Amino acid sequence: MLLYHMLQKSKKQKMITEIRIYKLKENTATEFITVFTEQSLPMMKRWRVNVVDYGFSLIDVDSFYLIRSYESIEQRKESQEAFYGSDEWINGPEKAIMGCIDTYNTSVVDSEKLIINKTVSK
Repeated sequence: MLLYHMLQKSKKQKMITEIRIYKLKENTATEFITVFTEQSLPMMKRWRVNVVDYGFSLIDVDSFYLIRSYESIEQRKESQEAFYGSDEWINGPEKAIMGCIDTYNTSVVDSEKLIINKTVSK
């Protein structure tokens, strides 16, 4: 019975969304966005990474966000290991991108819970 429930749960595996926030080194935003849009983003498309959105923070010119979605946590792990371990990344944009990043944080959430609610006060 337990095995049956585990199998049913795995069949209904939910999409996940990764939200990554990069804190860029001062005065590197122009270089970062150039390398990101001209090299990293096209590479992610070639590698079939689902980029949902990206851009700079509205309140901090040195903060950049990248939102990607995956079929599962396992698929995210496999995708990122392949992508970031590839010769194309290592010999391509990695050095320039990483040279612009001071720190970054990553959150992974259930995609179904990403409903934007608008609160209106009267």
